[in-house]
Amino acid sequence: MLSPPRPLNAQGLPRRVGVELEFGELDPLPAAQLIADRFGGQQVELGAHRFAVRDSRLGNFTIELDISSAHAEQRANADMLDELIDEMRVAWGHVGKLWMPHEIAAPPVAFDALPEIDALIADLRNAGAVGTEGGLLYAFGLHFNPEVASFEIAHLLSVLRAYLLAAPWLREQGDIDTVRRLSPFIDPFPDDYIAYVIDATYTPGLERFVADYLTWNPTRNRELDLFPLFAHVAPALFASRIDDKQTKPRPTWHWRLPNSRVGVPGWSILPDWSRWVVVERLAEDAARIEALAQLWRKARARDDFDSYLQASRAWIEPLGH
Repeated sequence: MLSPPRPLNAQGLPRRVGVELEFGELDPLPAAQLIADRFGGQQVELGAHRFAVRDSRLGNFTIELDISSAHAEQRANADMLDELIDEMRVAWGHVGKLWMPHEIAAPPVAFDALPEIDALIADLRNAGAVGTEGGLLYAFGLHFNPEVASFEIAHLLSVLRAYLLAAPWLREQGDIDTVRRLSPFIDPFPDDYIAYVIDATYTPGLERFVADYLTWNPTRNRELDLFPLFAHVAPALFASRIDDKQTKPRPTWHWRLPNSRVGVPGWSILPDWSRWVVVERLAEDAARIEALAQLWRKARARDDFDSYLQASRAWIEPLGH
């Protein structure tokens, strides 16, 4: 497992990373029990399709069906109509779980604690959980939320550039499931936006950087979703441009690309984590980024991105050692 080149956050404290894991064929209650068995803590029922494990030795976990319309709303005073609506939500959840995933959201942990999260995978698999391999309509993901190392625009821009240039390699290495590739949840960035951002003359301030991103990408459905980060660093600007109540402000990158393959024996989250570290290592190498940018522009001019993928390997893969 690789470690990022910048281990500390903007406050000089060790960075942490959150993990979100989608799976099917196992309900939240037994999943919560597995978490409590491994990490301790108290199970709390938050609804028919939502549980929590609180005060585990790693922190607080949530486990829920990943469809907001299946969860009852929290109200101070509920009348008969409210109760009827909540019952309908519960019933809809029983239907929705036939194709929608359940999701475990782990608390932010230190990088060296990721193997402990990884150990939970075998517990879930042995209890019957499956990932995107488990059904023709399953398009389940593994999401990483690494805390940003710095809020300086130069750093944020370098990480985004590195990601955009490494994205074809990441997709190849991750062997993204066909159903997930066809779904809208991990759409790639538009080529025009990539060309705009990787141009060395692009040196925006924070507000322009955020505004440009939201103009080109007015959606959460990107393989690297910057909505949580921008809602954190520029909340007024973000709220003025985007009406999205699902986005939670967080000082993190939100990498949505990797597959969840919970049901595959031996599958681990650690190789995908190491691929993210490659992105961060690339972000520290301005010369390597510029070389890749030139290769990308040439490939785009020829409409031959296969050639870019082949050429990019020699620049990217050494960073994984």
